[in-house]
Amino acid sequence: MLFVPPLRPPEHRVDPKAPLWWTLNAALAVLGLLVVEIAVLVWYRPGWLVAVLVATAVLGACYALVMPRWRYRVHRWEADQHAVYTLSGWLWLQWRVAPVSRIQTIDTARSPLQRLFGLASVTVTTASSAGPVRIEGLDAAEAAQLARRLTEVTQRDRGDAT
Repeated sequence: MLFVPPLRPPEHRVDPKAPLWWTLNAALAVLGLLVVEIAVLVWYRPGWLVAVLVATAVLGACYALVMPRWRYRVHRWEADQHAVYTLSGWLWLQWRVAPVSRIQTIDTARSPLQRLFGLASVTVTTASSAGPVRIEGLDAAEAAQLARRLTEVTQRDRGDAT
């Protein structure tokens, strides 16, 4: 008999340090864009680029300040013996339920900035055209434990993804 996981919002929040990591990522992206705009302004001196530079700085600052806090309020995850549940996004919300029987691989990743904050991401690849399920901003130890637990559960449930 096929088990259908209950459709409900996931229970757990990401690590409280995740908004700081998201803020720094956003700030670095905006800074990179500003550096390119400044270089173009210095070399080619188009007057209209000053307005673009100011708009980029203002909108980038708003993005770097608002997006991480908003994402933290939304992002949730949960994993049990039946499925991995995620709710993510900040403007466009994505709610994913990945049944354990469809899991193919479980990966953890830690970028240099994630390591600085003690965070990690878990990617659950499934036999789905929607792509992998990502849980970003987990405590590194919790991410390792989640990957270990999911590996054990998938070994017991040899579903249609094998």
